[in-house]
Formats: sequence, structure tokens, C-alpha cells
Amino acid sequence: MPRTILVADDDPHIRQLIVFALTKAGLDAIEAEDGEAALAAAAAHAPDLIILDINMPRMDGIEVCRRLRADGDLPILFLSSRDDELDRVLGIELGADDYVTKPFSPREVVARVMAILRRVSAHPPAAQSVTGNLHHGRLMLDLEGWRATWDGDEVPLTVTEFGILRTLAAMPSKIFSRDAIIDRLHGPGFAVTDRTIDSHVRNLRAKFAKAGAGDIIETRAGVGYRIGPCAGA
Repeated sequence: MPRTILVADDDPHIRQLIVFALTKAGLDAIEAEDGEAALAAAAAHAPDLIILDINMPRMDGIEVCRRLRADGDLPILFLSSRDDELDRVLGIELGADDYVTKPFSPREVVARVMAILRRVSAHPPAAQSVTGNLHHGRLMLDLEGWRATWDGDEVPLTVTEFGILRTLAAMPSKIFSRDAIIDRLHGPGFAVTDRTIDSHVRNLRAKFAKAGAGDIIETRAGVGYRIGPCAGA
């Protein structure tokens, strides 16, 4: 059966443009003109994915994302007019699957939707077998409780931030490319851009810097990231 995509945007022209492209690609599409209508449509129609504009009346896309994530894992593709806005959002929120900035190509939107749907249809990646606590310098990760502490003080992290830190700390000598980090978190074929990983890393650095950890993650130019010495430099 065709997949159903919910398109939530307060601009009717943008909605029509996306709906036309999705329908042409063999997908079913329904529309919502604001955040409250998007939540109601998601509850009524159980779509396979939602294309969600950030700036909408009555309820913005960020709040819609929070509420949807509280109830389940419906895939979300964000639309926004600014890259810096999305860097901030994706560094904070638990779970947009990908994003597209305006102006955009309808073909690109469809391609990203199809990539997310393929990932969702595939078998989920096997859970990491490591349990217990993972220590690295002054950093400690409670792998079962999904908690991170620095010198015993908890540093609140999102699920994605914790997953990135766990991936790096589990293999401290390895430099992970952005694609490798995405594969470890979500499995191959997950439709996320490099900018999304960079945003999460910036957010991790900011959170640990407040705790006195200025060396939590190292950047290897042109390669990727690895865990820092975590000595508190």
C-alpha cells in the first residue's frame, strides 16, 4: 500500500508543491495548515512520515515535534527558511530525522522522504551489547540508565547526544567519520546530513564546557571526530 505523508506548512503554495511531488512519486499525501491541525491529522490518519515546517501559527513545528516524540517515533522531516535555526533546533531536539531549507527543490524533498522511509522499513540496527558503566578520564557513561556524569555530576543529554558520546568513548583511539557515527546510531541509509552531526557535537561541547570539560570531543579536520582525553582541559 502507498505510504501516507503528512505535509504541515502554513503556506498553501508550499503544501501544494510538495503534495504534487509526493503524489507523482506514488505516495499518498494529506495537508495541515498549522501546528494544531498537524497534531490532529497525525492522530487521525497515522501517517508514515510528517514534513513539518518550523514556523507555523497556533503551534510551531518545534512544539509539534516535542509532542509527537513524547508519543512515539513518527519520522519527521523539518522545513525551515534558515540553516542556523535548524542547527540550533537539531542540536537540542531529540529527534528530527532530517531537514530541508527553503527555498528547496521538490525533488530533493521527495528523495529525503524516500530515504527515511527505506530506513524505517529496514530492520533496526542491533543494540550494542556493552552494558554497565563506561569510564574515560573524568567522564562516566551509565549505558543502561542513559546517563552521563563528569566528576560525578550529571550532564543532561538528549538520546542522540548520549549515543554519539557512547560511540566515541567505546573506541577512544578511533576517529569516526560523520557517516560512521550516523551508521552506529541509526543503521546504514539513514537520511541525515553532516551538518546534523556537527550540530549535536557543538551542543555536547557546550554542555560539557559548563561542567568544566573543554576536551570532551576532538575534531580531526577532513576526517571526523573522536573522544577527547576528558581530563578537564
